[in-house]
Amino acid sequence: MAMQVLTNLFIALLWAALQEDWSVLTFFSGYLVGILVLFLMRRFLPDNFYLITFVNIIKLFFVFIQELFTSSILVIRQVIRPKLNITPGIFIVETDLETDTEVTLLSLLLTLTPGSVVIKVSDDGQTLYVHAMDIPESSESVLKSKLRFENYIKKVTRKC
Repeated sequence: MAMQVLTNLFIALLWAALQEDWSVLTFFSGYLVGILVLFLMRRFLPDNFYLITFVNIIKLFFVFIQELFTSSILVIRQVIRPKLNITPGIFIVETDLETDTEVTLLSLLLTLTPGSVVIKVSDDGQTLYVHAMDIPESSESVLKSKLRFENYIKKVTRKC
């Protein structure tokens, strides 16, 4: 992805140099030409087209925000009850993510959502040990979040 961005910037600079006009508008039009060139050459590139990857990153961010609010509501409901009736515990979450980057990103996203903390990742990276604030309620929420996160992490990190 970084190579595509640098190539696009190079095309934009080359465009501005060939136009002999170093204005922002000329650079921007060259950048658009670079996007078009890279889009047309996308099947020859080893990675996904970088704008598609960028859009998938934005989608992953919005999924995280949605899960953050959902988990926050669950935690707030538990905390404002007159009598604290929770059963904290540790449960196992299996994942089918392959690389260390994908597993790390999933672990961080699950840890950042309130009510759950990834305390250990197995050596093979396929099992996460998660501590949840309230096992029956939080574990279901974590498993739903895991499925959504995995789907978008795969879109971001893998070639479609």
